[in-house]
Amino acid sequence: MLRIQYFASIRETLGRSEEELELPAHVGSVQNLIDHLLSINPSFQRVFSAHNKVLVAVNQTVVDLDHPLSENDEVAFFPPMTGG
Repeated sequence: MLRIQYFASIRETLGRSEEELELPAHVGSVQNLIDHLLSINPSFQRVFSAHNKVLVAVNQTVVDLDHPLSENDEVAFFPPMTGG
């Protein structure tokens, strides 16, 4: 079971801060997970649109989209941090 967390504007767009998802057999990487989320819920289109930059962490480490996923991973999606 994947634990997926959403932060900041992503949480606001989706209307939830986290969910659990059974890891489908075809989901082996972060990119596969994003593709799966897009296929099951149209709200993710706004989150992962071409002009939105989204950072991803797996088990509290920022990773690339080709990073592999395993059962019981914690995946977090958040917008880039800005400050001044």
